[in-house]
Amino acid sequence: MQIQGTSIMIQIGVIGAGSCDEELRRTAEETGSEIARNGSVLVCGGLGGVMEASAAGAKKEGGTTVGVLPGDSRESANPYIDIAIVTEMGHARNVIIARSADVLIAIGGEYGTLSEIAHSLKMGKTVVTLESKWEIEGTIKANSPQKAVRIAIDSFNK
Repeated sequence: MQIQGTSIMIQIGVIGAGSCDEELRRTAEETGSEIARNGSVLVCGGLGGVMEASAAGAKKEGGTTVGVLPGDSRESANPYIDIAIVTEMGHARNVIIARSADVLIAIGGEYGTLSEIAHSLKMGKTVVTLESKWEIEGTIKANSPQKAVRIAIDSFNK
């Protein structure tokens, strides 16, 4: 995408629960790494679990991370967040994440993730799922972090 002669990076949202097991953590970290390797910005909720693991993966590859925080303090962000957006909006911040991301990858997740998926689909965004416990019409299922990121980037470039 070009704006006034400058290149704008794709913003890929990674959404998922604030706590996760080791397997999901590895999946999220590899997804974040893959996002950075492809030159995209990672947007997430900025806290723990899937959000922290994906941001850690992106940082390992030199990527840029944005955390849209539910509270009133930048200090609540996980240590891998470069840009902290303080909302003091609680779960309502999910709409900001959905709107700010060009495409989204849902990894596992709980009800907050489900709301982000619903908002994203309602906005016409592509949502790719990895290890989801839900089958949601309109989402695209991927079987690896590499495939999820490839689907996300390809859908944005259509």
